[in-house]
Amino acid sequence: MRDVGLIGLGAMGLGMAQSLRRAGHRVHVYDVRDEAARKFAAEGGVACTSPADVASRCEVVVGVVVNAAQTEQVLFGEKGAASSMKGGNLFVMCSTVDPNWSVALEQRLEGLGLLYLDAPISGGAAKAAAGQITMMTAGKPAAYAMAGELLEGMAAKVYRLGDRAGNGSKVKIINQLLAGVHIAAAAEAMALGLREGVAADALYDVITHSAGNSWMFENRMPHVLKNDYTPLSAVDIFVKDLGLVLDTARATKFPLPLASTAHQMFMQASSAGHGREDDAAVIKIFPGIQLPD
Repeated sequence: MRDVGLIGLGAMGLGMAQSLRRAGHRVHVYDVRDEAARKFAAEGGVACTSPADVASRCEVVVGVVVNAAQTEQVLFGEKGAASSMKGGNLFVMCSTVDPNWSVALEQRLEGLGLLYLDAPISGGAAKAAAGQITMMTAGKPAAYAMAGELLEGMAAKVYRLGDRAGNGSKVKIINQLLAGVHIAAAAEAMALGLREGVAADALYDVITHSAGNSWMFENRMPHVLKNDYTPLSAVDIFVKDLGLVLDTARATKFPLPLASTAHQMFMQASSAGHGREDDAAVIKIFPGIQLPD
């Protein structure tokens, strides 16, 4: 049994904490929602009062928050984790961020004598709860040595992509390019079918058994069929993530026409008031269609 800290009990973080606990570790958690940490503690974890409190108890702290700004707050904000981490302790960063920011964070933590693992994640809430996510990691050998078996406790696939930070985040934003484009394409296809009078459930059944299927079509379009846009991954997540994709490509003047179009679709959905809805709500930008009740 190891003491491991996890900060951020959202859809992915909660499942990862549960997987670590199931693997036999003592899991110390913090979330800005006190009730989330208390509920996890009631099921066998340890609730902490701040990121610093987590870090004071654990050699390894896993950050599972939304973006770079929140990661910055977790580490260096009031009662941040970095203030309590001892030399040689490890911070595992699981957010989707600008790769250059991740490289800079590694250097910043090295200056404090701390280890860092660039380790974005993919797979969704169900896979997180089952310990079946994918981790795209990059970091020094010492960081992997400190992480030990903890990564495998959270993930079915742990890819080692380099001995310095950066490549983990680069691969993650490429994944997000595909995910965002696939969701936008799935919404466009379903919208056309509805506009042409095809029954939504019939269209879904045919496509998921045909060559045009994608994982995102199969996973997201049931949200449309059920008229349930409870956010598992929100529209605004793809406004952010596809923005990171485009920023990365723009730096080297690399054209991304499909990613650019998908980004505009999510921007349009967000500006229409759907930013906090499930990302399948991008279908709502299409005029003249009757969505399922």
